[in-house]
Amino acid sequence: MNELAPQDHAIEALAALAHETRLAVFRMLVKAGPGGLIAGAIAEKQGVPPSTMSHHLATLEHAGLVQSTRTSRLIHYRADYPGMRRLLVFLLADCCQGAPEMCGDLFADLNCPPTPLCNA
Repeated sequence: MNELAPQDHAIEALAALAHETRLAVFRMLVKAGPGGLIAGAIAEKQGVPPSTMSHHLATLEHAGLVQSTRTSRLIHYRADYPGMRRLLVFLLADCCQGAPEMCGDLFADLNCPPTPLCNA
């Protein structure tokens, strides 16, 4: 992916997530962790034809939210955690207005267990 300005990256990422299937797939991949899932399994779990799922996954990858690797005929997809972090940092950058306590308990609201992914 070309390096975009933070606002441009956020616009592209939010546009990619502004679709029910892509949002569900992105959340599924985040939950799957670094190992990700095979494209066919993603399509099956979402009840979407593989060709349609391929389009959705390409959109998420182009937006910097998903990464893929090919092994023979299988394509593994995983959440792009740095891309997700970049979007979240952009969205939250101005929220605290110099008062970090305003956003300090954000992760408590997520019920996020203390793991490297959650505390990255």
